[in-house]
Amino acid sequence: MAKSSTAKNAPERETPTPPPLVPARPEFIRLPLHGLCPWTGLSRSKLNELILPNPANGFRPPVKSVSLAPLGKTKGVRLIYLESLLDCLHRHSQGGENS
Repeated sequence: MAKSSTAKNAPERETPTPPPLVPARPEFIRLPLHGLCPWTGLSRSKLNELILPNPANGFRPPVKSVSLAPLGKTKGVRLIYLESLLDCLHRHSQGGENS
């Protein structure tokens, strides 16, 4: 039985290489329960200073956050807009905001 000549004459196709895996940057992050923020290295207290109105920020938080507390409840999950936090840090690094 003769073998088909198409298999021998067909050009070899390279298998496309998948792109390298890049960790996705989340839109929101939670306050760390203990230790430092894995994205910025800031402590929980420093993050709270940036996201909550207080005398240190003139009662105008420079970083956006959202609280997911149920209606009528005081406790809930607070999420920080990561892009807002990183923008704030970049402004500080360029001397755009007071320390």
